[in-house]
Amino acid sequence: MKDFAGTPGTLTGLFLRMAQCFFAAGAIASMVTSKGFFNVTAFCYLIASMALQVIWSSGLAFLDAYFLAKKKSFHNHVLLSLFVVGDWCTGLLSLAAAASSAGVAVLYFHDLGSCSFGEECTKFQLSVAFAFLSWISIFISSLIMFWIWAAG
Repeated sequence: MKDFAGTPGTLTGLFLRMAQCFFAAGAIASMVTSKGFFNVTAFCYLIASMALQVIWSSGLAFLDAYFLAKKKSFHNHVLLSLFVVGDWCTGLLSLAAAASSAGVAVLYFHDLGSCSFGEECTKFQLSVAFAFLSWISIFISSLIMFWIWAAG
């Protein structure tokens, strides 16, 4: 199995995992600093999904850093299967959370005319943007993991 960009144990793989953590943590931080997020179920789901993403991605980032430090390549097919399933599950959860939260944000801003929460609406939109950026990096990583798994 050939190592290419994004595989576990490479610098780009570590970068993808760190980007997932950063954007998911940004989505959580932006949403939690607003006052009225807990009144909307989609926003609570976004926080739960992004928290799971932070835990999953940080664990795999530490694993990538370990393989980089040991200068070893990652070729365990059983663990790779677990990572593929985990990436696809967290990716689907993150996409669902980002899309549902985006729907609520669009409802507040465009369909109702204006957001009655004031400055909080900007934080809602920022959180949704971070969630989608996190999902994009999850999607790239999960495709790479699936490609490696299928090739192995």
